[in-house]
Amino acid sequence: MVTLTFDVDAETPVLARGRRYAGHASTMSHQAYGPEVGLPRILDLLDEVSVPATFFVPGWVAEHRPWLAPSIAGRGHEVAHHSYSHRPPTSMTAGEERADFERALAVFDRQGIEIRGHRAALWEASWQTGDLVAEHGLHYDSSLMGDDRPYKVGTPAGEIVELPVHWSLDDWEQYAFLPAPHVGSVIESPAKVLEVWRAELDGMRHYGGLFNLCVHPFLSGRPGRALALRRFLEYARSCADVSFARCRDVAESAAADAGLAVRRHRPPEVSPDVYPD
Repeated sequence: MVTLTFDVDAETPVLARGRRYAGHASTMSHQAYGPEVGLPRILDLLDEVSVPATFFVPGWVAEHRPWLAPSIAGRGHEVAHHSYSHRPPTSMTAGEERADFERALAVFDRQGIEIRGHRAALWEASWQTGDLVAEHGLHYDSSLMGDDRPYKVGTPAGEIVELPVHWSLDDWEQYAFLPAPHVGSVIESPAKVLEVWRAELDGMRHYGGLFNLCVHPFLSGRPGRALALRRFLEYARSCADVSFARCRDVAESAAADAGLAVRRHRPPEVSPDVYPD
């Protein structure tokens, strides 16, 4: 199974490093390329290859571009929660994380966008994150790395499904480059990235895992990279044992699987005399 996901971050990863970066015209244009140029190109590509996808959108992005989430949902794809500000939960207090989480939900509610799933900014979930997902009636999270397959997570507010991720299936680790703020310093060949993704897909096919690909429109929406993404999707579609689904559909199937074990994520007990701060 393949879940093709797009994190439509736009300016938020940079602004999360400091509001002062709003004054960096070149950097802001680099990030705005995602929703303004990369996203329409990707939506057209998905139509051409007939592949459904899930788009994780920060509330700030949806609020400042009110056309964006409806344009995604209108093409039959899923819009999912990706924080409000793209600040990672591990950098916030519990109260700040809750406020940020709920602020994003309010944006989507005003726009009439149904939200079923969540992904933490930078995949840096806190031990509270899953509780918030369940408490607010969402069905799944996609931030953790505890398996190759979907699994259930028990929280005080009920069970949710985890759709695990991994750095090897994130185009940020392949393409991200900015001088300031420093968010990455690598620009790989799309041919090499295609090789990595094909190898990972073949591995998931062999072991029966979930291939959960995470790409960003400001990165993979660029022309040569978009063509590489298309070639990957065409390869995956040529494999008889591969199917594509939105995250919400995979989560629904996993939730109905009575044989799927429930895990309870808790922080490890760490003694300060062994591991000081």
